[in-house]
Amino acid sequence: MATLARSRQAMRGHAALDHHRAMRERTPLVPRAAREAFDLEGEAVALDGGEGVTVRCAWGEAHLDRSGGGPPRRPRVRAWMLSTTLLVAAAVAGCGGDGDEATTTTTDVTTTTDAGTDTTDATTEAAATVIAHRGASAYAPEHTFAAYDLALAQGADYIEQDLQLTADGVLVALHDDTLDRTARGPADSCTGPVTTKTLAQLHECDVGSWFNEAHPDLADPEYVGLRIPTMGEILERYGPDVRYYVETKSPETQPGMEQALLDLLDETALAAPAARSRQVLIQSFSAESLRLVHSLRPEVPLVQLLPASPSPVDDAMLDEIREYAVAIGPASGNVDEAVVDAAHTRCLDVHPYTVDDPDEMARLLDAGVDGMFTNVPDRLLEQRARHPGPPGHCTDA
Repeated sequence: MATLARSRQAMRGHAALDHHRAMRERTPLVPRAAREAFDLEGEAVALDGGEGVTVRCAWGEAHLDRSGGGPPRRPRVRAWMLSTTLLVAAAVAGCGGDGDEATTTTTDVTTTTDAGTDTTDATTEAAATVIAHRGASAYAPEHTFAAYDLALAQGADYIEQDLQLTADGVLVALHDDTLDRTARGPADSCTGPVTTKTLAQLHECDVGSWFNEAHPDLADPEYVGLRIPTMGEILERYGPDVRYYVETKSPETQPGMEQALLDLLDETALAAPAARSRQVLIQSFSAESLRLVHSLRPEVPLVQLLPASPSPVDDAMLDEIREYAVAIGPASGNVDEAVVDAAHTRCLDVHPYTVDDPDEMARLLDAGVDGMFTNVPDRLLEQRARHPGPPGHCTDA
């Protein structure tokens, strides 16, 4: 992958891919977010097969023990990342900050996350939410486990799924309602509308090779042969340790999608956490689809997506949306401080899409948005650290 050095984005992608592979292979690396959060010098490395972490600081280094070993393959990636970040925090403290010789401290830091508990780190709970749009899709094939794993490794708060319904009634994660752009394989199974294919047919499709073709500087032979995941497989892989931001795509042509999703949340015991801690958010451009979900499960948090428009987001629209939703997802170009204030007045969060430019990220963070969709979660985390002001809160009296 020598060509990755050709651009800054490619270099970031290379580092992120290395981290993803390390987590998958249980190599005990410390999350990039933890290294950056504590301004570490060089690489923070874990020793002894994941049983400890050594932090190199400008003035020395410190070592701490970990119980529980290295990062899990699945589904407890987020819990491991959180416990490692806390471990690094303690190691930094052990490193000292006054230029003296480093002291070595041993402690035991564990974090457990059960279904229904809030999985957000308390130290960043007020920060703007990082929503990995189709996963870390600038660096890996969208809506694949490679993209989702990478997004979580980078520190995203949510991974996003666009849903399509197969001919035999299975929810799968795919953005387009046709297969032609991202699927490779037999034409009968891997071209045309998703709704005309069975799950068995979709299993014949490769949704990784197209990324290598489109992005040769980020190409990875491991992407070849990646499959379209079902929503059930996604929930089974990551379980209650991850937050999901799920979109009902084209629900008017795929009846039954909403009930199928709610059934899955019930089967995986995520319906209650969705209501209690927003572990699952359901979004759609279709107000009818969201109103249907609201009628079936009024406790489930919903997000009304808004198409890009030359007209501003108006008060009447927000008044209507607040009846069934907890947030809006407008195009980033339609968001300014006035829109954010108007939404917050109605207790609606604001999650613009899809923002990859650091300057635009900074503008939106300064305007007070509560989070945003991005294909590059690592960049948004960097901007969030530079613009740490808490997002606006509900101002409805």
